[in-house]
Amino acid sequence: MFTKKKIFASLLVAVLLISTLVGCSTDAANTGKPSDGKKDYKIVLVLPGPINDQGWNATAYEGLQLVERDLGVKMEYLESVQQADFEAVFTDYGEKGYDLVFAHGTQFYDAAIKVGPQYPNTFYMVINSEEGQAPNVGGIGVREWEGGYVAGALAAMYTETKQMGAIGSFPFPVIAGTLDAFEAAAQEYDSSIKVTKTYVNSWEDIQKGKETALAMAEAGSDIIFCSANQVGLGSIDAAKSKGVKAIGYISPQNEVAPDTVISSVTYNTPGLFKATVEQLIAGELKPEGKSLGWADDVLDMQWGEQATQEAKDYVNKVIERLKKGEIANPYKGGN
Repeated sequence: MFTKKKIFASLLVAVLLISTLVGCSTDAANTGKPSDGKKDYKIVLVLPGPINDQGWNATAYEGLQLVERDLGVKMEYLESVQQADFEAVFTDYGEKGYDLVFAHGTQFYDAAIKVGPQYPNTFYMVINSEEGQAPNVGGIGVREWEGGYVAGALAAMYTETKQMGAIGSFPFPVIAGTLDAFEAAAQEYDSSIKVTKTYVNSWEDIQKGKETALAMAEAGSDIIFCSANQVGLGSIDAAKSKGVKAIGYISPQNEVAPDTVISSVTYNTPGLFKATVEQLIAGELKPEGKSLGWADDVLDMQWGEQATQEAKDYVNKVIERLKKGEIANPYKGGN
């Protein structure tokens, strides 16, 4: 039988055990760390458009899903943030103590370098920027001009009128360089090809993309290329209605209009997100900019049913030249 002393001792042990468990639970809640000891990172993806745009923003959402699936790290996202709100959004996440803010587009860079220094414990990573600024703003992106170059090489093989249209969002260097590369590759294949380049000053105006592409087709362009997020959907729709061809860009767009889109030049944007979060976990994030291209496997071809073997062979040779550094960026500045 238990004596009173033994009963008291047992109760004391139980109380101490409960106190210890409660203390651990409280500590986990106060530190923001789960009970397994791994840090519960606060990460958000800020997007200039919707995740269902079948283009630039959709690839970012795929990156979020890749991070959650492969690394077990949860991410939040905020869609369709307007440029006038960039600074306020960055400030809000800095105030809330987020570890990492992904800004999906080079247009976020100016706001990031302005707000970033005020929140040194929050790292701002601008996707598609090749710049960084100490102490906590970085950039990582795809060498878009390499994608534009391959798109131009492919388009050149299919034009019959020797006229093509290239649409860009804004005349930022990264976009202007992509359109210049498209033109340079087309003219390398056939110097008589003419490329009309137009900027629509929008990322999401699908109707403007359609109207611009319609005007190009009516003026004789029989291939349309677009680097302007959602605007590209409008340009493909216009090409379809006019019976001309289009080159898909950034995400696989072959199925948007299978009889219109010859093939798509795509970005492995999700891989950029995963690599950045891995660096965050390892404590290796640096305030610098870098860009990746075909040689880094962040660009790819999604061939459409219309693509001939001759076209594939020629384009693959161009890609190999880019991988070897045999083709220089044709962008010289300006529009």
